[in-house]
Amino acid sequence: MQITVAIDNNVPFHSRLPLVAEHGVAFLIDTGSERILYDTGQTGAVVGNLVTLGIAPTSIDAIALSHGHYDHTGGLRAVLQKTRPDVTVFVHPAAFADRVSVSGQERRPIGVPFARGTLMATGGRWHLCDAPAMIAPGVWFSGGIPRVTPFETGDARLKLASEAGDLPDPLADDTVLYLETAGGLVVVGGCTHSGLVNAVRHGFTVTGLARLRGWVGGTHLGPVGTEQQERTIEQLAAWEPEFVAANHCTGFAMMSRLRERFGSRFIAAFTGERLEV
Repeated sequence: MQITVAIDNNVPFHSRLPLVAEHGVAFLIDTGSERILYDTGQTGAVVGNLVTLGIAPTSIDAIALSHGHYDHTGGLRAVLQKTRPDVTVFVHPAAFADRVSVSGQERRPIGVPFARGTLMATGGRWHLCDAPAMIAPGVWFSGGIPRVTPFETGDARLKLASEAGDLPDPLADDTVLYLETAGGLVVVGGCTHSGLVNAVRHGFTVTGLARLRGWVGGTHLGPVGTEQQERTIEQLAAWEPEFVAANHCTGFAMMSRLRERFGSRFIAAFTGERLEV
C-alpha cells in the first residue's frame, strides 16, 4: 500500500516537480487495486498536483473527507469535476455545519465553502457515515471518534455559528482513515481535532489490531495547549510506532519536537512525499 501527500502547506526543498503548496491537505492511498483520495485541500490545486505526480483523477475510486473545514474540502468540487461520475464519497453527516474561527476581534468562516446540494449535484455516489465503514479491503473510514481522553481538549477558537451566538464546536464529524497492514495499524489523519490518542484507540477497536505501526497526517498539536501536546507525544512514544509522518496543522515547532523525540522515525510529510506501508 502506498500513501502520497497530494497537497500540504509545504513543498520539500528537494522536490524536482512543479508542485503547489497551500494551507490544506490531501492524501492519495493506493492499495494496489483501488485508489482513495482523503481530503481535497483548500482549492482545486490538488488536481494539478495529482496529474504532476502521475495520478489521473479518473483513476480515483473513492473520496473520503476528514471533516467540514475549508482547508480539507475546498478542492472537492474541482476534484468531482475531474473524477468519474460514479466515484464514491464518504463523509460524516455533520460535516456541513456552519463553522467559524474566533480569535480576539477576528471572526471568520471556516466551514465547507460549498452547499451540500451543490457538491452532490456535481457528481459522486455519496455515503453519509457516522459509523465505521470499509472503503476498500484493509481501508476503514473511522466514522465519529469517541472522546475518551481527558487531556485532548482541542482548540477553543473553533465555533459553531448559530442565531443564539457562537457555540463551542464539538467537531463530531472529525474522522480519520485506518489502514490494516501486516505490521499493524496505520492511521491517516486530516486535522485530528478529536485527538490523536482518541483516534488511535478507536482504530484498535475498529480494526481489531493491537499495534500502532505508524501515523500519517495532521495532528492539530500546533494550536492546542502544552499539556495536550506533551501527553500526546508521551502516549505516541509508548506505542513505539515505526514512523510518525506529520504535516499540515502540526506546525513547525511541534514537528521539531516530534523529530527530537522520534529521530529517524519522524518524517516531514510535505507535498509529494510517498510512503510505502
